[in-house]
Amino acid sequence: MSLEMWITTLILVGVFGFLIKSKVPPVAIFVGALALTITFRLVPLEESLKGFSNQGVWTIAALLMVAAGMYRTGAITLITEKLIGQPKNLIAAQMKILPPVALGSAFLNNTPLVAMFVPVIRDLSRTFRLAATRLYIPLSYASILGGTCTLIGCATNLVVAGMVIDLLSKNDPNTPPLREIGMFDLTYVGLPATIAGIAFLMLTSRFLLPAPQKTEEVGDSERLYGSEFRVPLESSSIGKNLGQLGYLKPVGFELVKLERQDGTEAKMEAGTRLKAKDVLVFSSNLESLPDIWDTSGLEPVYGVHVTELESERFTRRLVQATVSRRAPAIGRKISELPPPESSVKAPIVAVSRYGKPPHGPLSDVRLEAGDIVVLEVDETFFNENLKEEAFSMTRRLSGARVKRYDRALAAALITVAMVVVVALGWMSMLNAALLATGGMLLTGCLTFQNAGSSIAFANLVIIASAIGLEAAVTGSGLSGKIADLMALIGGKNHYIALTVVFLGCILMDTMITNVASAVFMFPIAMAMASDLGVNGMPFAITVMVGASCSFISPMGYQTNLMVYGPGGYKFTDFVKIGVPMTIVVGIVILVLIPMVWPF
Repeated sequence: MSLEMWITTLILVGVFGFLIKSKVPPVAIFVGALALTITFRLVPLEESLKGFSNQGVWTIAALLMVAAGMYRTGAITLITEKLIGQPKNLIAAQMKILPPVALGSAFLNNTPLVAMFVPVIRDLSRTFRLAATRLYIPLSYASILGGTCTLIGCATNLVVAGMVIDLLSKNDPNTPPLREIGMFDLTYVGLPATIAGIAFLMLTSRFLLPAPQKTEEVGDSERLYGSEFRVPLESSSIGKNLGQLGYLKPVGFELVKLERQDGTEAKMEAGTRLKAKDVLVFSSNLESLPDIWDTSGLEPVYGVHVTELESERFTRRLVQATVSRRAPAIGRKISELPPPESSVKAPIVAVSRYGKPPHGPLSDVRLEAGDIVVLEVDETFFNENLKEEAFSMTRRLSGARVKRYDRALAAALITVAMVVVVALGWMSMLNAALLATGGMLLTGCLTFQNAGSSIAFANLVIIASAIGLEAAVTGSGLSGKIADLMALIGGKNHYIALTVVFLGCILMDTMITNVASAVFMFPIAMAMASDLGVNGMPFAITVMVGASCSFISPMGYQTNLMVYGPGGYKFTDFVKIGVPMTIVVGIVILVLIPMVWPF
C-alpha cells in the first residue's frame, strides 16, 4: 500500500477508536479527521470540502425545518391522538404506534419524528401501565425501517443519492451503470422489509426486550405544584369525558377537582363530560406541568388566554422561579397579580409551597417569600426581572411552548404538497423542502427562531465531514484495496458480492453512524460493481438500505441513541434483539433487490 493509503487507514482507525472508546463529541472527531486529510493533502481541497456543498446535506437541513413546523403547530400531536387512542395492551399499543411511525418516517426525517413520540410513549406507559422498555426500541426500529421506503425517509438515502448524482456528473467511463434515484424507487424493497420487521418486533419484543424496572410513583418525595386550568368556549375538550382524556389515571399528575361554572363540584368519574368554563384543579410534578399547559382545549386560569390574546400566547413560555423577599407580589392573592406597580407582567400558572400544592383555590392563595412558582412569560420578562428582582433562581422549562394548533392544517398541507411535487418529478427534494420551509414561515407555522434552532448543525457537520473522509478513502486508493479484499470474499458471484456489501454496512454501523457507514461503503460498493462489470444500482440500493439497518448498536443510528436513555437500556439489549432483526430484514432485502434492479 502507498503512504497515502496508510495515512488514510490510520485516520479511519483513529475515528473508529475515538467513537467507540472516548467521550469526545463525534463532531469534534469527524472535523479533526477531516482536518488531517487536508493537512496531509490526501485529496485536493475542494474534494475534502465537497460534503459542505452536497445536495443531500442541505436537503436534510431543510427537512428538519419542515418537521419543526409540523411539531410547532401540533400537527403531529393531533395525528397521534387520533391514531393511538387508548391501547389496552402492549400488542395493541405497538399496532397503533409502529405502522404510523414507519409511514411518517417515509416522508419526514425520522429523527424529529422519534423525538415527538418519546414523550407520547412515556405518557402511554404511565397511563395504561405498558412496558415502555418494549416500546422505545421498537419505536426507533420502526422509524428506521420506514426511512428505507422513500428517498426522503432518512439522511442516508439523501446522502447516497447525492453521491450517485456526483458520480453521474463526472461521466467517468469506469463508473458502473447508474441512474438518479427517484422518490419511490426504494419502496419496492423498503415496504416489504418494513412489514417483516414490524411483524418480527411485535412477535418477539416481549421476549427479547427487558421488562421495565419498577419506579416510584409520584409521591411525597418530589415537589408537587398546584395549578388550575379552564375549558374555554369552543374548546375541543367540550363534550369529552374524563376517561377519554386520561385525567383519571396518574401521568405525573393528579386531577384533584373538577369545578363547574356555577361553583358546584362534578363527580370524578370516567363518564363525566367537560363543559365550557369548567375549571380543572391539578396537582402535578414539574415534568408533567408543561404537557398540561400545552394541552389543546385547556388554558391556565391566571395565564394569558387564547381567546383574549391569541397571537401573544404562542410566543410565551414557562419558567420556574422562586419568589424573592423583595417581590412586590408578597402578601397578595394570585388572582390579584401582577401588582400594578410591578414592571414584571408574568402570570402564575402553578405554585408549590414546602414541596406541596398550597391549600385551597389559587385565587385565595397569598404569595410568600420562598414559594416556588411556574410563570408564563414572554422574552421581556428576563430583562424586567433583573431590574426589579421579584423572582430569583429563574429557570426556563425545556420544550414548554404552546403549539399553534390553528396552523396545523396549513403545516400538514404544505408537507403533503412538498411530497407530491417531488413524487411527480416537478422539482428536486432540496427545492421542494426549501419552498416548504418558506411556506411554513410565511403562514406562521414556524418562526425564524424555531427554524434556526431546529437545524442540528453538529449532525450536519458530521455528515459533511464524513463525505470529505470518503473522498480521502477514494482518492488515496484505499477503497479500491478494500474492494479487492471484499471481492475476494465475494468472488465472481454477484449475490455473494451483494451480501458482502450488506454485511460490510452492518459491521460499520456497529462502530460509527449510519451516514458515515454509507459514505465509506459507497465507493467500495461501486468499485466491486465495476470489477464485476455489472449494474451499479443494486449495489447503491444495498448501501442505502444496509447502512440504515442500524439495529445492533445504539451508536449506529441517532434514533437509537434517543431512546437509549429514556428506555434505561444496556448495550446488550440492542444486540439481543438487533442481531435477529438484522437477519430477518437482510434476507428480505437481499432477495428483493436483485429482482427489482437486475445485475
